[in-house]
Amino acid sequence: MRKLFGTDGVRGTANHHPMTADMALKIGAAVGRFFRREAGGVHRVVIGKDTRLSGYMFESALTAGLTSTGMNVLLLGPVPTPAVGLMTRSMRADLGVMISASHNPAEDNGIKFFGPDGFKLSDEAETEIEALIDAGVEAARPGNIGRAKRIDDARFRYGERLKASLPREFRLDGLKVVIDCANGAAHRAAPEILWELGADVIPVGVSPNGTNINQGCGSTQPRVAAETVVSHGAHVGICLDGDADRVILIDQTGAIADGDQIMALLATRWAAEDRLSGGALVATVMSNLGLERHLQAHGLRLERTGVGDRYVVERMRAGGFNLGGEQSGHIVMSDFATTGDGLMAGLHFLAEMIRSGEAASTLTQQFTPVPQLLKNVRFVAGQTPLERAGVKSAIAAAEDQLEGQGRLLIRKSGTEPLIRVMAECEDPALLERTVDSVVDAVADAVSA
Repeated sequence: MRKLFGTDGVRGTANHHPMTADMALKIGAAVGRFFRREAGGVHRVVIGKDTRLSGYMFESALTAGLTSTGMNVLLLGPVPTPAVGLMTRSMRADLGVMISASHNPAEDNGIKFFGPDGFKLSDEAETEIEALIDAGVEAARPGNIGRAKRIDDARFRYGERLKASLPREFRLDGLKVVIDCANGAAHRAAPEILWELGADVIPVGVSPNGTNINQGCGSTQPRVAAETVVSHGAHVGICLDGDADRVILIDQTGAIADGDQIMALLATRWAAEDRLSGGALVATVMSNLGLERHLQAHGLRLERTGVGDRYVVERMRAGGFNLGGEQSGHIVMSDFATTGDGLMAGLHFLAEMIRSGEAASTLTQQFTPVPQLLKNVRFVAGQTPLERAGVKSAIAAAEDQLEGQGRLLIRKSGTEPLIRVMAECEDPALLERTVDSVVDAVADAVSA
């Protein structure tokens, strides 16, 4: 059992276990030792971060831990998470590190790891790293301590890679685009790339101050961006999260489209062009039943995984698929990237707008979703509400009520102290009733 790692690295409130400077130093030393098993040669790691104030602290602590084991550190500064995956491979690094808590509030932070192939680490690798943390790591001899160096052009390299995923003649002339960067890692790269492609860019969430990442903006709070689209008469809005590996789209009327609609569009378009590998889309158990039905109507399959873009990517690699993602907006196009890339997905949506001549409101309504309801219950560390008899009984009763009419999914979040209760059902009243019955039982267990 992993104690530190969740579904996407290590995450928590800054200056509280496990997200302390001391723990970051230990993690850096352990992961450095894990990737520097052979003596001799040059060993390097790239480190990126988002715009959180605590990023400075964790960047320094990780650098200390990594260099203490002989790893040379290349500091990228604020860049999107997918840029770290890209730079890990292109700079022939042994390891990539992203310091970010993604869509979480500014007081949180996290540490994500990429292997030399640019893909996130497996559960097995993370378990071995935890064992090294517990055992302690022998430091390198004084003459073998690593060096640290800043890389100033990371976001430009990333931008060129994004543009290279599009047709050479692709331009956005005449298209008015609102881009919401969540005051996060893409606050410079995203507007620059859209401008370079010819778009009339209206930026939102591009003034980070260390404490306002994801605050009233971004993919989890797109209201301001939606209002901006309408007030400026924009053709479309693109909302990223704090580390820019998620995207939510807004059509010209201000309506919001999630990752399921984006994946539906890309999957059917790629299939029509005979470039959807394996005739399938990979998504998680959270994706709407309407998406599955839409794909089936087009002769395509939906391969479901556990929640987390890392598990989506693992299934894509195992099955030879090249498109996957999550309802929350992680879109993975493995022909071009090793992880979810919100801006890349947004650009490919814009490419389809240009190609088809259709409005965003048409392209973001690929299928009619089955009514879906998700509610969260916060718990305190150490509590195990899903093991309580009353909760188990409530879940069983809800499943009985939904049998043949819908589905129920209960899970503990891998990134926040939340129990997530989700159900789908064509009957809205039954949907509300079953979800609330489980939420009430979990809330009672938490407060007991």
